[in-house]
Amino acid sequence: MSFIIYALVYPLIWFLSKLPFRLLYIFSDGVYLILYHIIGYRKEVVRFNLKTAFPQMDAATLKTTEKRFYHHFCDLFIEVIKSISMTEESFRKRYVFTNFEVLQAYVDKGQPIILTLGHYASYEWIFTLAIILKEHPGYAIYKKIKNPYFDKMIRDIRSKWHSNLVPNKEAREKIKEVLATHEGFALFGFIMDQSPSNPTRKHFAKFFNVETPFFTGVEKLSKQYDLPVLFLATTRVKRGYYASTFSVLADTPKDYPDFSITDAFAKKLADQITVDPAYYFWTHKRFKFLK
Repeated sequence: MSFIIYALVYPLIWFLSKLPFRLLYIFSDGVYLILYHIIGYRKEVVRFNLKTAFPQMDAATLKTTEKRFYHHFCDLFIEVIKSISMTEESFRKRYVFTNFEVLQAYVDKGQPIILTLGHYASYEWIFTLAIILKEHPGYAIYKKIKNPYFDKMIRDIRSKWHSNLVPNKEAREKIKEVLATHEGFALFGFIMDQSPSNPTRKHFAKFFNVETPFFTGVEKLSKQYDLPVLFLATTRVKRGYYASTFSVLADTPKDYPDFSITDAFAKKLADQITVDPAYYFWTHKRFKFLK
């Protein structure tokens, strides 16, 4: 069944990837109308999340933010498809880094790092970084897609641009392997804002003044292997264009109290979202463990 679904859907994906952005965004607008006005995909979740995060926001602003979120959500889907046929030049033009010198300092020192980010703006085109750093190993930790054929498709797209996807359950072994066999700079990327289901692997941090669970694995790995932790904040410049900025969460992780790096990540992410809430991934049940 997995292959049949893939065989039916992939030709459409391939066709769409060949269309110019102008036509793709028209298609995205159509998907928005269906998803938001007809299907109402996860509307209750989105509304609950927005009201929880921004209790002072008036009803009109909440409604506008909700609609803008769904528009962006559809654009993200389209941009993932378009990445199949995009060129290196297009990626470099549409996804830029405002202070690359922060990362370059670690490259020059040959210091491996952990890069963290949240589901904000464009977290899919982050592999533009792998294009820039193609002479250095880069690994993106991800959750496998249930359909193995679509999973392979995503892995193939990333590997084309020098980015290696590592299933989250294999992250520790991959870091250990790379550090043991490779000298010099390497990057391990983690999207760190999912809700953990395992109670032994989570820490409740303040996130919009709500005690919210975050994975602690990234912080533990940074301390175990003494890897500096950076945060990447991405902003949407305009439709199809993004700018990302690096900041350092912990240069010497072993010197930080337990959970302080995770707390710092939660604050950085919340500050980023507050600037424009419409570009966060609100369909995820982020506050399901309200305390």
